[in-house]
Amino acid sequence: MEKSKLGGRIWFNLIIFGFMGQIAWNVENMYFNTFLYNSVYHGASQAAVDGSVDVMTAISVMVAASAATAVITTFLIGTLSDKLGRRKVFISLGYVLWGLVTAAFGFVSRENTSALFGLTDEAAILTLTVSCVIVLDCVMTFMGSSSNDACFNAWVTDVTTVKNRATAESVLAILPIAAMVAVIALAGVITDFGYQVFFYLLGGVVSVCGLIGIVSLKDSGDKVKKDTSYFRELIYGFKPSVIRENNRLYLALASVCIFSTAVQVFFPYIFIYISNGLGLDLDNLLSNLTPGSIAGAAAGFAAVVAVIVSMGKIIDKFGKDRFIIASIVVFIIGLTLAGFAKKLSVFAVMAIPALLGYGLLMIMLNAAVRDFTPKDKTGLFQGVRMIFFVLIPMVVGPFIGNLVCRVNEVKYVNEYGVTTSAPGSVMFIAAAVVSLFIFIPILSLKKKGFNPEAETR
Repeated sequence: MEKSKLGGRIWFNLIIFGFMGQIAWNVENMYFNTFLYNSVYHGASQAAVDGSVDVMTAISVMVAASAATAVITTFLIGTLSDKLGRRKVFISLGYVLWGLVTAAFGFVSRENTSALFGLTDEAAILTLTVSCVIVLDCVMTFMGSSSNDACFNAWVTDVTTVKNRATAESVLAILPIAAMVAVIALAGVITDFGYQVFFYLLGGVVSVCGLIGIVSLKDSGDKVKKDTSYFRELIYGFKPSVIRENNRLYLALASVCIFSTAVQVFFPYIFIYISNGLGLDLDNLLSNLTPGSIAGAAAGFAAVVAVIVSMGKIIDKFGKDRFIIASIVVFIIGLTLAGFAKKLSVFAVMAIPALLGYGLLMIMLNAAVRDFTPKDKTGLFQGVRMIFFVLIPMVVGPFIGNLVCRVNEVKYVNEYGVTTSAPGSVMFIAAAVVSLFIFIPILSLKKKGFNPEAETR
């Protein structure tokens, strides 16, 4: 009989590696983009900007290159970890290296590029610096995907069951929000000490997590070394017979793909939009925080945690099919409302349904993918999972966001008098339209049934 409760060691590792992984991914998703926008391009002359790649295009290229790296890495390492029957070594060592590469971003600047390569042309310096950021991002993604996407995700599937996965996923769904709050709270480091110290600090924390894992992590007891062909297993998830046999898994993956694509339409640009489009000065906000406002924010976050964890338990008890359609509708409504908000206060209120729908869909869709993943092929399917979770969404989503923002072009003139592109609220409307397509695979999956132990209809 499968256990319905997870032990303390599993919860400790699930939370610490889940949280620190999200810290690293949030640094990449939130601050590599703003690092390009506010540091690499910041202070560059109009001639340099005009002679180099546009900042919005640079961001979309970086996101796409990172996505491709993540998928290839997860295929290779996920399959290898399955073949060796080991996750711990990849997770622990991977987190250590992941943190070190994140810290290395502290060395990237136009000045260092000029000195290192002996360049004097401003446009060439800017272009090469942007290229360095993109390449280093891909290296960082290789480390993160090896440890987190390929092996930590497989480990979570190894140690959870159908009876407790939604509960585990509800906690994992909170961690990106907690990590985002933590990273934003540390944004004052950028103001006081610059991006260099910021990257050193957060990179170091991730590396320490990897060292902790050497002691705390344990591989699942039912994993054994396989003698099967490594290269044959790389293509296992693409075989038509495998797709037919696991049709509900692929319907769940298709649902995640569309959902994640909708999120990626706006997410790479959201902090630039909030700052330049809605006028939020994050540095000023952080410097004016009072004990009362911090306590209120903490209480609000605690309430969100309680609601999401409770929803996870309710979903485990009553089933995903009772909540999935309503969650999609709430998500779409929230995105649409956010797209029409022109003031920061209105945007904050209108975004609540989108955040609620996002959290619920994360819980249910992630749990469904784990439920339908064959237990003895967990690592093999991590690469397939990444195509639907990362590659397609992070290539298509930012492209759509960039396209609609260019059609409804918004220009921003910085304090140096340089005109640059800026994202607009239309990206939320575009994300809502993309989200409508989630109904296609979800209705088919709902008809076949969300219970992995039941026969398909």
